[in-house]
Amino acid sequence: MTHPNHRPRLPGAAGRGLATAAAALGLGLVPLGVLPGTPAPRAHADPVADANRQAALVDQEDQRIMQTRSVLSAILMIGGQATAQWKRPQIFGSAQGKTLVLPPTTNGRPYTIADLAKFGGQYFRRQTDGSYLLGIHVFVADGAKLLLASGTSPLVLRMGSLPGAFSSIVSFGGTVQIKGTQRAPVQITSWNPRANAPDRQVADGRAYIRAVGGEFKMDYTKVSDLGFWSGRTGGIALTGTDRPSSASKHLNKEQRHAAKKKRQEQQQNGGNTGGGPGDIETETPGGTATHVPAADLVTGSITNSTVTGDAFGLFVSGSNQTQITNNEILNSQVNGLVMHRFAKNANIANTTVRGSRGDGFVLSRATEKIRVTNCTAEKNGHDGFTLNGKALADGPSASGESLESFGDSSINNSLAKDNGHYGIELLGGDKLSVQNSKVIGGDMGIVVRDAATNVQISGNQLTGQVRQGISLRDGVRDANLAGNTVDGARTGIYMRGSSATLLGNTIKGAKAHGISVIGSAGGSEIRDNTLSGSGTSAVSTSRSHGKVVKEDNNDDGWHDTASLWMKIQRYLTPLNVIWTCVFAVVIFSMIRARNDRQRIGRLGLHPYTLQQPLEKRQVWSLPRRSAQPQPRPMPARPGPMPGPMPGAP
Repeated sequence: MTHPNHRPRLPGAAGRGLATAAAALGLGLVPLGVLPGTPAPRAHADPVADANRQAALVDQEDQRIMQTRSVLSAILMIGGQATAQWKRPQIFGSAQGKTLVLPPTTNGRPYTIADLAKFGGQYFRRQTDGSYLLGIHVFVADGAKLLLASGTSPLVLRMGSLPGAFSSIVSFGGTVQIKGTQRAPVQITSWNPRANAPDRQVADGRAYIRAVGGEFKMDYTKVSDLGFWSGRTGGIALTGTDRPSSASKHLNKEQRHAAKKKRQEQQQNGGNTGGGPGDIETETPGGTATHVPAADLVTGSITNSTVTGDAFGLFVSGSNQTQITNNEILNSQVNGLVMHRFAKNANIANTTVRGSRGDGFVLSRATEKIRVTNCTAEKNGHDGFTLNGKALADGPSASGESLESFGDSSINNSLAKDNGHYGIELLGGDKLSVQNSKVIGGDMGIVVRDAATNVQISGNQLTGQVRQGISLRDGVRDANLAGNTVDGARTGIYMRGSSATLLGNTIKGAKAHGISVIGSAGGSEIRDNTLSGSGTSAVSTSRSHGKVVKEDNNDDGWHDTASLWMKIQRYLTPLNVIWTCVFAVVIFSMIRARNDRQRIGRLGLHPYTLQQPLEKRQVWSLPRRSAQPQPRPMPARPGPMPGPMPGAP
């Protein structure tokens, strides 16, 4: 027996294999990673070599998990007393390392630290300081449960992690519960026994925890320095599975009876909805309803916990109704909290992400109905919050993905402060919203782009952005911006090639434009906004086309710094040119008429001198024509003109 204080050998250490069912089914016993006599990989290799090594390790982990699950499924299908001993916890060996497999218990009791010490042997030992060192992969099978809980003192679990060899805890359809208390939180970290310190080198792989389907719960836990390269091996990962985990599910008698009763109740109460028992129905915006088997999704909660120095702080995909509340995620090497493909109906509240090298919070494509409330993203290297609702494909694809966008997610009452790129970024999607939140610093405050539709941005306070407070660009349609306050940005609200309704926003201290509209903006409305600052224009629409309505905006506090030529260009519109020409013709005619009068006056002749009033004119009486027929006049003869007729006046 190994001495209690002896450090356990890690999966990468050389050792003799055990004659288990794994060997009977043909799995090799070559340990993971560094073979005997092979030098350990350098801690600081070039970036390309590091990337290739980590990607290969992720692939090896996937193979190990699939092989372990396949072997266990085959064992559980074998009947008879002869195979009963194989259905107990065993250590499987393979080309990817040794794995302690925990099958479901007959009484449903969860495995505990005591069971890990019992079945893990030399690979799981208690240290002199009271902590536990895990030197083997742990696989929690479908239907099995693992409970890691603190007692009167905190549980400290150190997951072995050496160059080329590391440990992990992976559940596949099972249940993992890590349960501490406020006074005695569970502490989990990677550990290098040679350095007697946490493993902070990710190039050669690092210990991690992952739940594939099933259920995962973590409460009052401090996690540090776990994970490498990918989301699923990034530290703490909750992932669904693209293959049905129920295909080889082994149920005991009580579980079979409970499942049968549940199916009968659903058939009686739920009727025929087109899906199978236990399915959930999901619906994409504007698309048709689809059914996702419930057994393929992971559920769970992470509460009152701290995650420090992981590759990915928390990674969730293929999940339903995950609850993440009252957590702190610090100094992640990639992103802080990532909700990845097909994560739906999640609630993220009262969680802080600080100091990540990438983004703070990420809601990736194919995520829907995720609520982020009272959260803080501070001093992250890229964006504070990123919501991506774009479709998985924009045309025919090998996987046949839908062209529908995703959305209906929101950020409420949250804070983005001093992040390296944008405070909040929305990419595509439908019905995304940012409400009653604060954005401090950053290059831009809230950026909406990539043809997002029906976006709601309301009640937010933005302060100290370098370029633009709120930016809508690249095909955004039917956005609504209401009641936002932007203070100190060069341009308060910027629109490019987008349409939106801007109502009741307040812009303070702008240095270029209060509101700037460029490109196609037909159907946009700019009403009842208050703008103060100094710059070339309070509301600039001179570079836009399409009908833009501007009404009742208050720019009394705006100081116009535009040059004379800029002001001329501002008012030099086609309609203004036409009216200017009309008035010019009228004025020219008036001036010319006045000049004509002055010229006639200089000649000394009044233009109406030869005209007399009607009453002063001489009256001439014309003779009345006689009623007697007049003789026909004869041709005139040459001679003198006859004189006047007698009696003529």
